[in-house]
Amino acid sequence: MPTASGHTKAILASKVKGTNVYNTSGDKIGHVEDVVLDKTTDHIMFAALGFGGVLGMGEKYAPVPWSMLDYQSDKGGYVVPMSEDMIKKAPVYDLSDLTKGDGSFGDIREQSYSYYNVKRDW
Repeated sequence: MPTASGHTKAILASKVKGTNVYNTSGDKIGHVEDVVLDKTTDHIMFAALGFGGVLGMGEKYAPVPWSMLDYQSDKGGYVVPMSEDMIKKAPVYDLSDLTKGDGSFGDIREQSYSYYNVKRDW
């Protein structure tokens, strides 16, 4: 699905990983640590947004619906319609938990889409 600003539909996952994420005010709120895929449906389950750590210690990972991320070339990163406070209050997990039980660990995807009030794409 193209982004809200009409960018290309195709992108390499290796290009996404590590990309900074900003809120609409222009504040950096994290980075894309990884992308979690659903192999059986060919859908992206969510992006794992890493934030709050220092040198890899204490970092938290919020599963964010992929459709929320809008790449903006002037920022060289993704912009999401959320405040820094919203991401700090988001459901967070260890990175390894995001794929436990095929991503259904505690209904992670459902909780994420509910928290951000995003229409389900599955």
